[in-house]
This record gives sequence, C-alpha cells and structure tokens, in this order.
Amino acid sequence: MSTPRHVSRGWLGCAAERQVNIAVGLRGFGVVGSMGWQDYQGATTIGLVCKGGVVLASEKRVTWGNMLTSRGGMKVFKLNDRIGLAFAGLMSDMQALTREVAAYASLYELDNNRPIGVKAMGKLVANMLFQRRMFPLFMETLVGGIDEEGPMLLSMDPVGSLIPDPFITAGTGAPIAMGVLEAEYKEGMSMEAGAELALKAIKAAVARDIASGDGVDMLLITKDGTEERSISLRK
Repeated sequence: MSTPRHVSRGWLGCAAERQVNIAVGLRGFGVVGSMGWQDYQGATTIGLVCKGGVVLASEKRVTWGNMLTSRGGMKVFKLNDRIGLAFAGLMSDMQALTREVAAYASLYELDNNRPIGVKAMGKLVANMLFQRRMFPLFMETLVGGIDEEGPMLLSMDPVGSLIPDPFITAGTGAPIAMGVLEAEYKEGMSMEAGAELALKAIKAAVARDIASGDGVDMLLITKDGTEERSISLRK
C-alpha cells in the first residue's frame, strides 16, 4: 500500500494492512497468491498544494486484476466549489463514499450557514472510514481544497489514517509518480505549473504501470472556484 512521503508505515501501518487483507476475504474477493486488494483495481492518483489552491488528478483506466474493464473511469470528484476528493481503489467504494460525504457536506452547510472546511471534511471522511474498519472500503483517499486557513491536502488509508502533506501519490502507479514529484515539486508553485507537473507524473506512471492509462481527470481548486479538466492520453 502506498504511503505519502516522509511517513513510515511502521507497526500500525502493517497491522492495518493485515486487517484490510483479511477483510478482502470476508467481502468475497479472496487473495490469490500474493495478490492483495490493491491489485484488483489499479490507479495513479495525485494531489499537489500550490500557490492559491490545490490540484487533484487521476488517470481514467479501470482494471479488475489483469482485465481492463473501462477506459473512462472517474476517480476525481468535486464536492463543492472549494473541496474535492480523489481516490485509488475500487470504483464502487469511492462512488458510495462520495455520495455519502456530499450529503453530509450539504447538511453541514444547511446547519451552519457556511461551507464545511477542508480539515473538517478530512476528519469526517477519516471517521467514516474508521467506523468501517472491520469491513473497510478498499481505496486510498485524498481530500484537497482551500478555505480560510489556505490550501490543504490530506490523505487517508482504508481505515482512516489522516495525514497532511504538500504532495501525495496513491495507487499502483504511486512509486513512479512520486519520483517525478520529489524531483520537481516546488513549494509555492503556480496552479498551472502544478497541473503540468501532475500530468507529467501521471504520464510517467502510465508508461510503466499497466493498470493506469487512457486519460487524466483533473480538478484545479482555488478561492475563485473549481476548474475541471479532462485530457486524453490515447493515441
């Protein structure tokens, strides 16, 4: 399971992965040889904190083990004008969580007469994942956005560990993409530079990871709103 930079999984991370892989069998997926839950559906998903906002991006390919099931999967979701979610994992799980989180975000805004903040959204998602820890959702989650505290990016594993970082990769292509980000990410880079770097990192992963490819969906989130982009990688 990929982890954000500067974070050591240690004993707790290993224990969490063991529990998640046990739950794979309980949910009927099974584990074939060395194949864990991460191998059922691959992805390359990226988040970057930039000057004045956050970039979330992921490729479009959907796989099931060694089978390519779709070339147009959406793994990046807009929650509101200032917050987005990005995932690597099972499509059904990410869609279910997005629907539930969107409902909670709307209720929060109705109750408090203001949109939910990025940190509060991260804690909400982390709590929802932890509540399901015995039968977890098989995905890695990125929450990114901007509020009165500025741009913020948070990552979560399947059981809800909440970790902030200026740039994060997730999915089967994460190790390749992380190499590009480590070499070229600069604190305070512009949104356009961040979008170009995210695209470059995903292209590098697509070149080597067979579970990633076909196109890129991207959210550029600033105080002025959210811009959605879709880029084809098919020749």
